Amino acid sequence: MLEVNNINTFYGRIQALWDVCLKIEEGEIAALIGANGAGKSTLLNTISGVIHPTSGSITFLGQRIDGLPPHSIVELGISHIPEGRKLFTDMSVRENLEMGAYSSRVWKQKQETLEQVYQLFPVLKERAKQLARTLSGGEQQMVAMGRGLMSRPKLCIIDEPSNGLAPKLVTEVFEKIKSLREQGITILLIEQNVRHTLEIADHACVLENGRIALEGDCDELLKSDHIRKAYLGL
Repeated sequence: MLEVNNINTFYGRIQALWDVCLKIEEGEIAALIGANGAGKSTLLNTISGVIHPTSGSITFLGQRIDGLPPHSIVELGISHIPEGRKLFTDMSVRENLEMGAYSSRVWKQKQETLEQVYQLFPVLKERAKQLARTLSGGEQQMVAMGRGLMSRPKLCIIDEPSNGLAPKLVTEVFEKIKSLREQGITILLIEQNVRHTLEIADHACVLENGRIALEGDCDELLKSDHIRKAYLGL
């Protein structure tokens, strides 16, 4: 579904990604793990068009997208749920969700999609008229995920969904992510909670200092001495 080939990305003169390659198959949960500052969010922003690579290519469903603006990439079916939620805090829950359906491809279906989001996150229907800034952290994360789903994505990129959440809510968020795959949405998941991530993902890449250091099936990575020592504290 998605193929990243030898991406090099810079911030000004500072290189953040070196020859990064990544493949995601349709219908799977792929994980990207690594320490803070490893370049994970930079890679996501490069895929979604916020940053353009200086070299390399990104192909989505057979089409080159590395030169496209973000709104065109959303139109093609990639949704990016950013780290930190990035909600419109003085807008209502419903207004935030509707912002995710601005694309001409999905605007006419926004009411139907909204009901689907409410089925996935029932509390958001109860909070529909409430300002986003008044919600709990877990509820805000649900709004961010719901807004991303409003574009009816084929591939959903989710960046640090459990950040700042209580353990019980972390478990709930991961269950919701698994349910998205069951609905046919392919997932690229970036998470600091490495154990939870590897337990639900199909395969994973480890990004260290802007380079892919390790990749493989999650069952194998959970047994890796490097993963156990560097990320699981074992």
